[in-house]
Amino acid sequence: MSYETSTGAVPMAAPLMRTSRQARVVWGSRVVTVGGGAPVRIQSMTNTDTVDAIGTAIQVKELAQAGSEFVRITVNTPEAAAAVPYIREQLDRMGETVPLVGDFHYNGHRLLTEYPDCAQALSKYRINPGNVGKGDKRDRQFGQMIDAAMRWNKAVRIGVNWGSLDQELLAQLMDVNSQRAQPWDPRQVMYEALITSAIESARRAEAMGLDGNQIILSCKVSGVQDLISVYRELAKRSDYALHLGLTEAGMGTKGTVASTAALAVLLQEGIGDTIRVSLTPQPGEARTQEVVVAAEILQALGMRSFVPSVTACPGCGRTTSTTFQELAKQIDDHLRSQMPVWRVQYPGVEKIKVAVMGCIVNGPGESKHADIGISLPGTGEAPAAPVFIDGEKVLTLRGDNIAAEFHEIVDQYIARRFGQSAAAAAAD
Repeated sequence: MSYETSTGAVPMAAPLMRTSRQARVVWGSRVVTVGGGAPVRIQSMTNTDTVDAIGTAIQVKELAQAGSEFVRITVNTPEAAAAVPYIREQLDRMGETVPLVGDFHYNGHRLLTEYPDCAQALSKYRINPGNVGKGDKRDRQFGQMIDAAMRWNKAVRIGVNWGSLDQELLAQLMDVNSQRAQPWDPRQVMYEALITSAIESARRAEAMGLDGNQIILSCKVSGVQDLISVYRELAKRSDYALHLGLTEAGMGTKGTVASTAALAVLLQEGIGDTIRVSLTPQPGEARTQEVVVAAEILQALGMRSFVPSVTACPGCGRTTSTTFQELAKQIDDHLRSQMPVWRVQYPGVEKIKVAVMGCIVNGPGESKHADIGISLPGTGEAPAAPVFIDGEKVLTLRGDNIAAEFHEIVDQYIARRFGQSAAAAAAD
């Protein structure tokens, strides 16, 4: 698409498409594809004690309802491994089919071997090459984990992390670097170690018999520019599906902004097949916030739609009333809370746009561009709020109940528009 100017057509920006292998993460009849042209997937991770099967299952369901398409849980002890089948059982009882991913470090080879019910209940294993053992033990213990993946037909993420990098490999690459006529910067050596560890581990797994289409790679670092550099090179040198995310992104706005800055650049370049925003929750903040941020990144880039978009002005001297701020928040909160039901009841509702504007300057125009919008009166303006539906002004609200009335109009619009679509689809 483009529009004409005096200098010709200006192409509209669109994310580049990267071709990667496609992995399948499966639980029962639920199949979540990763890579190979599938939508960029969102994942998250619980912060509960996995031994608490009920508490973990509840948080997994919360994350899934927020939009996480698979959820990772810590499997670090025999007790945690023993709890995994019960977590899966609780989720199945609640009607939640989200695939579970086991996060293994140090003893994953033993847990997957000694607890076959755990190995079977998980849909994917996360393996860190830097934490599978040292020396002669490394290949054997890595092999045991790959054997489990093949036995139970599970996908694997080979996840390298610069905080737990294979020190033997790093030492080898540093030795090679010291012999170069023009040695690389130490940071470049670190990049190379990350990439080499991921790719060589994946090839070793394939040599053992694991289907390459069941392998996902990640090379996580905590710096924005570092992540961009590493993944650009990783994408050049492999065709495995890639998982993106800053490790230890941080809290609040810092973690949100850093994750967005890094992931947006890579995703726009067509790099990345699944993402996680690793936020440190602020006191009292829901774990689901990391899922919300990940979904917002993909939706802002136009890659996917998860929840109706609410456009609201930032406010200025014309909008001394807080009514539009309160209404915008009420509408946004309401739409998000309804999405677990509406996804099933009203397919396509996640793509609509709602505008809540604060004065006459941009209010009517933005409202016309939205599917449904309201232009509230600013300071000194007549106490009237025109409502626009599908680009047309349909009525004007007045009085003290404008917010409640508009809330009801939005619900009626969604039911009328998407209820009919759902009924027509069912009839076909």
